[in-house]
Amino acid sequence: MPVVGVNRDRLFQALGRTYTDEEFDALCFEYGIELDDVTSEKELLRKEHGAAAGDAAQFAGASDEVIYKIDIPANRYDMLCLEGIARALNVFKGRVEAPQYRLADMRGKPMQQLIVRPETALVRPFVVAAILRGVSFDPVKYDSFIDLQSPLHSPCYSSAP
Repeated sequence: MPVVGVNRDRLFQALGRTYTDEEFDALCFEYGIELDDVTSEKELLRKEHGAAAGDAAQFAGASDEVIYKIDIPANRYDMLCLEGIARALNVFKGRVEAPQYRLADMRGKPMQQLIVRPETALVRPFVVAAILRGVSFDPVKYDSFIDLQSPLHSPCYSSAP
């Protein structure tokens, strides 16, 4: 199961309230996901490089913002980013209705094509595309959208359906 790192404060903003770590852990348990770790970019770098806590100069540019590492079930592609986790938990808590998606009526309109080159098919034998209308990106949302691609390409997701 992939572990997704999300900014705690942005997640709480999307959830419409602030939780203690214990309260959020309990919410995760109720929903069926797991709060795997509470950390920061600085702490992650310290662990990765094996540096002592007092070696602050080495990580001066790293953020102290709290990151929640959340263990997401392998069948929940929709929860591989902050926005998806927030939507799922908001629906679970009854704050919002479950989204209703529909296909656009494309009668009489030109069809779009997704062309997969043979060399690409060797590494990505299955591809999917969608055209999303009415979506606005700011730099933070765009970065989150791009970050979503990493867990989708991880080995636990890349096998044939």
